[in-house]
Amino acid sequence: MKLVDIGVNLAHRSFDADRGEIIARAQAAGVVMIVTGTDLPGSRRAAQLAEAHGLWATAGIHPHHAKDFVPRHLDELKLLKPVAVGECGLDFNRNFSPRDAQLACFEAQLQLAAELGKPLFLHERDAFGEMKALLEKHRPPRAVIHCFTGTGAQLDAYLALGMHIGITGWICDERRGRHLLELVPRIPAGRLMLETDAPFLSPPGVPRRNEPAFLPKVLEAVAKARGEAPDETARHTTETAEAFFGLTHTRDRPGP
Repeated sequence: MKLVDIGVNLAHRSFDADRGEIIARAQAAGVVMIVTGTDLPGSRRAAQLAEAHGLWATAGIHPHHAKDFVPRHLDELKLLKPVAVGECGLDFNRNFSPRDAQLACFEAQLQLAAELGKPLFLHERDAFGEMKALLEKHRPPRAVIHCFTGTGAQLDAYLALGMHIGITGWICDERRGRHLLELVPRIPAGRLMLETDAPFLSPPGVPRRNEPAFLPKVLEAVAKARGEAPDETARHTTETAEAFFGLTHTRDRPGP
């Protein structure tokens, strides 16, 4: 059974001591990884890791880093030849960057994705209205809401805009993620993808530091909520990720 983890922060410092082992365990679990870029240095590192280990990578500037964005960064992101632009978007919960800087940085990356013909890997937290307005303005043909944790009304709005939806181990959290058990059946096959967001968002019952080898835990929860056999959920989410990101021959992708 093959799975695609569409969001792995493999360049995170918590993996520095045993990154090779993390990759090996993911491969043993049948998990293909897309490495997330979250700022310019991190996107460069994501691209290097993808090249070294037969993976794929995104490149973008997370809203937390929007305050450091300058237009020339777009030219540098282009050179990395990512499978998607992002992680980018809006975060009005922590506001590590001023909101006007976040909006400008996000809109620049919406335009970059259109120029490159690449999908978007999107982050949204407590900024649904502003996110929706910019998506309606730009109408990207391919975008995924990474780590969706929102309401039913927000899910319906994103689906109406043509968005894909990424589900993480948040669905396994009985305190915070219970509502997702009712929402994931509303995501059509072909619009749903799976992710760990490792090293964050560990499912219950696994070590605190999340890793892509734990993606089957997310699969089990999603399949159960949808009333599907895990093999069926694995099949359609993998096919969706392959098509969305333009991954070719993931089943034959060489390892390190």
